Amino acid sequence: MTDERNFRSSYYEKVGCRGVEEKKSLEILMKEKPWDRVKLKQFCLRFTVPVAYRQLVWKVLLDILPVYPDSHQFVTMQRTEQYNDLLYAVEMLRLVKMDAPRSKILFEMWLLENEERKPPIFPETNFSSADTFIPIAETLQELYTEEVDIYWLTKSLTDIVKNMQRDLHKLKEAFQSMLEKEDDELYNHLVDINALEVLPLTKWFNCCFAGVLDDTSLAKIWDKICSGAPKILSFAAVMLVITLRRNILKAKNAEEVLKCVSEIPEQCEEVVANKAIDLWQYYGAQPQNDQLAKK
Repeated sequence: MTDERNFRSSYYEKVGCRGVEEKKSLEILMKEKPWDRVKLKQFCLRFTVPVAYRQLVWKVLLDILPVYPDSHQFVTMQRTEQYNDLLYAVEMLRLVKMDAPRSKILFEMWLLENEERKPPIFPETNFSSADTFIPIAETLQELYTEEVDIYWLTKSLTDIVKNMQRDLHKLKEAFQSMLEKEDDELYNHLVDINALEVLPLTKWFNCCFAGVLDDTSLAKIWDKICSGAPKILSFAAVMLVITLRRNILKAKNAEEVLKCVSEIPEQCEEVVANKAIDLWQYYGAQPQNDQLAKK
């Protein structure tokens, strides 16, 4: 069933039927003044955001820019000034070497803005915020060139991860339940060799699969996260494991399973993203039903 859904979805995308209509629909929404953020979220939950508009749409969804298009230029100037002030302060205070990877410089700026001397730990999972912020920043660097936008988007996505910590167990429960429904043979194999617990779900969820899947595939998944539906992460985890099922079924112990999910073939990454979205939509994805989206 999953393969049939994915084939249909992929076929429409390849022949260009989806993309043209989706772009027109989005352009109609963007002509409204002000933008209707609810309609915008609904669009992003139903469709993949066209690449040409994704950066702008994400910024509005994440409240980096307001819903009033006429104010975008002014607010962008304010965001840029804040960014430049933080960058200057980090350099003057020598908090990081300026020849360090840009993602680490951005992280130090974020720490300074939050008046933190060390990377905060998410108490619910004992997970370092550095392992959320830096991979997300590195992925965004592959997608976009404007460092000001990269900083603000990374900051916003990190906030989403921070806010979903208390419900992380629900994501894991949803993963197990969905995996059992979609592939009971694979699920039972993982149970039999005590491998369910070694799957790095906390890491996957807390970095939103940054550094796990390629940036192009991730952008499709992040469309849903930016729209208030982090539960898509559970479906991405399910489809990642199912996509690697042949090797996982050969695994004799938990260590071999961990090795399998740590070595994802490049050609599988887009398949994982597309199938995850198909599966999520098939099970009636609705913003009001995604309890993890509520703060």
